[in-house]
Amino acid sequence: MTIDMEKKPYLVDAVIGNSRFLGSMTQTGRLVRLWWPNVDFPQHVDTIRSGIRMNGATTSWFDSTEEGWQHEAAYLPRTNIFHVSAKSDELPIEVETSSFAVPGEDIVAFRYQFMNRSDRPVSFQFVYYSSMSVTESPYYHTTEFDVEHDALVHFRHRYFFMASSANVCTKYQAAQAWDNAVRGSLDGSRIQMAPDGAMEWAFEDIQPGATVSLPVYITAGHNLEDAQAAMTTAKSRTVEEWLDETTAYWDGFLNSANPSPIKESRIAQLYERSLLTMKLMADEQTGSIIAAPEFDENFSRCGGYAYCWGRDAAFITTALDRAGLTNLSDRFYEWTLTAQDANGAWQQRHYHDGTLAPSWGIQLDEGASILWGMYQHYLVLKNEEQSQFLHQVWNAVEAGANYLVQMMDKETGLPRASRDLWEERGAQHTYTAAAVYAGLHAAASFADVSDRPNLASIWRSASEQIADAILHSCWNESNQVFYRGLKLEVTESTYIEAQQQGYATSKTSREKGYPVYMLEQDRVVDVSLLGISVPFAVIPASHEYAVKTADTIERLLTSPVVGGIKRYEDDNYIGGNPWILTTLWLAQYRIQNGQIDEAKALLHWVIDHQTATGLLPEQVDRETGKTAWVVPLTWSHAMFILAVHMLAEAGEHI
Repeated sequence: MTIDMEKKPYLVDAVIGNSRFLGSMTQTGRLVRLWWPNVDFPQHVDTIRSGIRMNGATTSWFDSTEEGWQHEAAYLPRTNIFHVSAKSDELPIEVETSSFAVPGEDIVAFRYQFMNRSDRPVSFQFVYYSSMSVTESPYYHTTEFDVEHDALVHFRHRYFFMASSANVCTKYQAAQAWDNAVRGSLDGSRIQMAPDGAMEWAFEDIQPGATVSLPVYITAGHNLEDAQAAMTTAKSRTVEEWLDETTAYWDGFLNSANPSPIKESRIAQLYERSLLTMKLMADEQTGSIIAAPEFDENFSRCGGYAYCWGRDAAFITTALDRAGLTNLSDRFYEWTLTAQDANGAWQQRHYHDGTLAPSWGIQLDEGASILWGMYQHYLVLKNEEQSQFLHQVWNAVEAGANYLVQMMDKETGLPRASRDLWEERGAQHTYTAAAVYAGLHAAASFADVSDRPNLASIWRSASEQIADAILHSCWNESNQVFYRGLKLEVTESTYIEAQQQGYATSKTSREKGYPVYMLEQDRVVDVSLLGISVPFAVIPASHEYAVKTADTIERLLTSPVVGGIKRYEDDNYIGGNPWILTTLWLAQYRIQNGQIDEAKALLHWVIDHQTATGLLPEQVDRETGKTAWVVPLTWSHAMFILAVHMLAEAGEHI
């Protein structure tokens, strides 16, 4: 299926949801993607449009910039309710839209308010067009107009969606409705095997300065009866009541969290937005946490983001724990038990139900990060909660730690080759080694409190062996920085070129005699080398090697035009931009090393490069400083939360 990027832009401006619905929206107020009943899969929206028609003209779609429509967009404070104001010099009607998912219900609500800005009465029609690619499929959809519920119904297989209003529509059409929606000639077709339909509502003689309101609800169910029941619930209250309830829910959510320990307004606001965003990425049914809402369905520029990575989630849950939202971390670590392989490994990434997602092979830092994150979570729990949690996860800890021990390379003392944290190359990566060190150290600590001294000794000994290997084999004395890794797998041509340049190389073979060409050292400077000290504590931030590595990272990876920190020297992903999380990673290192002013500068760079709606992307364009990729990235928000707490703990209140 080809994705029209006009309908499905890579960059979005807002997300709404309730942990069963997740929706992506543009700053014009257009809902471009909607996931249900899980936040990662499947997605159901093809195109949803909203417009007004006056004086027999064609429909003017106010959720776009056509016909001079201008928009102001922002979240309502302390909520995940997205508010957009649209006005055009061509038309006298100003439209305000509030979009939100109702907590605990299978209801997405849109409150439309139409204000007559002219000095004379006006009449107009509101047009709602809906095309659904239910279950992300282009095939075998049905759209029907349900007369009893005055609603469009879209369905395929076990997924049913209804769209309706508390107001009774004046016209409708099921199937092939776009042209007629534009012309205002909806023909009353009742049912067809097609994905789309439209409805229209008429407003007569709206007086100057007056405002009229109309809600549109989308409901969902695994059968028609459930979708109808949800629509009946939606219409049982006014949209203002749903709006007030949703506002109170999000306010209560923030009140249940630890407030920002730094009160400076821009920091506190982004802190709250980070918590609100991370909540939307946590799946209500399973507890899994996704990296970001999907935005590249064709995988044309990346490998997809709407999956659960154990590595991302370990950082995210640590941030949630700092913010006092331990229940979300509890749910995630319950979920990890469903995703672990029989041999104790955790794969690179998973769907919400724990099944294996498309991947590039084993990535040892994923499972190691989960073990580390489990122990970070354990440390913030109370006594009885600690006992319960340890009992719950112990078998997974034991299997996971034993698997990591089996993955040791006796020759180097490091974990065997696997994919790096960026999922790009195979080697014995220094960052991965640090993560495995921390995972085994965490498992040994669990064994200590479980009175299993033999296991504690085995796992701690393995972790100390890794630490020794990192210090003695991964330090690049000539460049005063850690190697990114050892035994980097390369192409034959790169191998030959490296030999000609005098670099150490080796060659081996894998199954069926296929050759493997390797560089003995990967000399590329990578921001992930900070992980040796922050957060995995192989060495303290004040260690000579850590200091020199961090300084080299800042010198070589600072983006020259806009600032911020790139991932690594020769990065070309989406042009090789600075990332939010990498910049925050260096800020965290600077805090731990007592370099507070440097950390503040990095933190404020991040604040300056949030989106207009207060979300943190993955990347910032290296030339313009504008958002470049993936909005929002959950890991970015987690790293901000962690940096703010670290600054406060260092005695800084800005």
